[in-house]
Amino acid sequence: MRAVVQRVLESNVEIDGKVVGICQKGYMILFCAMEGDKPEDIDLLAKKVANLRIFEDENEKMNKSILDVEGEILCISQFTLAADTKKGNRPSFINAMSPDTASKYYDKFCDELINNGVKSVEKGVFGADMKVSLINDGPVTIILDTDIWAKKQ
Repeated sequence: MRAVVQRVLESNVEIDGKVVGICQKGYMILFCAMEGDKPEDIDLLAKKVANLRIFEDENEKMNKSILDVEGEILCISQFTLAADTKKGNRPSFINAMSPDTASKYYDKFCDELINNGVKSVEKGVFGADMKVSLINDGPVTIILDTDIWAKKQ
């Protein structure tokens, strides 16, 4: 399971010119469920995101979490994070989880962010053609991959 977490001042997602999700200060997350991911990976990733300390404290050190700053999240499904570019120039998406299961993992991940104390989690529409806008704060962008954590345990 992969997530790209971007610290934002604001972000939104549009479908057919209509805003369907928005957040102010917080995170815009691109989320991808991959073949081999397990339900417990959802819990692990949601807990990591909720407690990730990438907001500045009074000493300008990244020492506060989204919970500490009462930030918001806009989470977007993004199967292209599963791209395999080892061969040739055209990415393969064979490592992406099947859409039916991935959709359930995406919804569960967003629910788990709320269960971990995030005050507001808005979403895009799974599988839709979306236009995402954001103002990256910093910029701060963190890539999380549950596969890496599993290998180290």
